[in-house]
Amino acid sequence: MNLSSLNFSLESASRAKLLSPRPAELITLPSYMDCHEHSYTQIVIGLKGLVEFEVSGVANVVGTGQGCVVTASTDHAFGSLAHQSDILVLNLPYPAEDDSLILQKINELSKMDIYFQLDSSIQKLIDMLVQEIRSSPNDLLLSRACSDTVLALLLHHISAFDVHRRESRFDLEVVDRYIEQHLSRRISIAQLAGSVYLGESQFHQLFKEQVGVTPHQYVLKKRVDLAKTLIEQGRFSLGQVAELTGFSNQSTFTHTFSRLQGVSPSQYRKRFYR
Repeated sequence: MNLSSLNFSLESASRAKLLSPRPAELITLPSYMDCHEHSYTQIVIGLKGLVEFEVSGVANVVGTGQGCVVTASTDHAFGSLAHQSDILVLNLPYPAEDDSLILQKINELSKMDIYFQLDSSIQKLIDMLVQEIRSSPNDLLLSRACSDTVLALLLHHISAFDVHRRESRFDLEVVDRYIEQHLSRRISIAQLAGSVYLGESQFHQLFKEQVGVTPHQYVLKKRVDLAKTLIEQGRFSLGQVAELTGFSNQSTFTHTFSRLQGVSPSQYRKRFYR
C-alpha cells in the first residue's frame, strides 16, 4: 500500500469513528412518534417519564428502570408520553472480538424478551453512571465504561415484564389526525409511519395501495386544502397562510398551490375579495 492509499484509509477510518454513535448516550425523546432502523443493536433504558415503543410489532410503555432491546436492522417506533422523557441508549455498532459474546447474548435475549425490568440495585448503579455522563458528556472513555458495565450486569439482573402485541395495520384516521396536528410543520414519512406503528417502507407501500397517492402527495393536498380555507376566511396574508400550512416559503406555497389548483393563491383570493 502506498502512502496516499494509507492516508486515505486512515482518514476514512477516522471519519467512520467520528460518525459512529457513542457507546452510551443520554437522549430526550420528542413527544411525537418517530420511526427508523439502524445497522447496529441498541439497548434502551428508561430514566425519566414514559416512552411508548414498538419493536417488530410488539408494543409497550417503557418507564424508569425498564428497557428494551432493538436488534440491528429492526424497524422500531418510539415517542414520549410525558412532557419530557429521558432515556439511556447503549449502542453496539462494531463489536470487537471481546464484545462478540455479549452482543450474541443480547441478540438471544431479544428473541425471548424484547422488554425488560431492571432490579433496584442496577437502577441505582445506572443513576450514578448517568450523573457521571451528564457531568462529562464528551468523555468517550467514560461512555464506553458505562456501556460495558451496564451490558455486563444486564445479562444477570433483568427480568421480562408483560407486553402486548400491537397489530401493525394501516389506519388512515390516525394518520389524518397526526397530519392535522402537525400541518404547520415539516412532516416526514418516518413520522407518519410511526403514528401507526409501521416501518417506513411498509407504510409507504400500504398507503399508496389503499389511498392511491403517495404520502407526500397526500400531505401536500392537505396543506393546500387548509390554505384554501384560510384564504376564504380572509384573516391572513398569503405569507401567513404559507407559514400556517407548513410551506418552507411563500414561493414554494405559490408554486404548489398553482400546480394543484390551476390558479395562484392571489387569483384564488380574488374570487372572494376584490
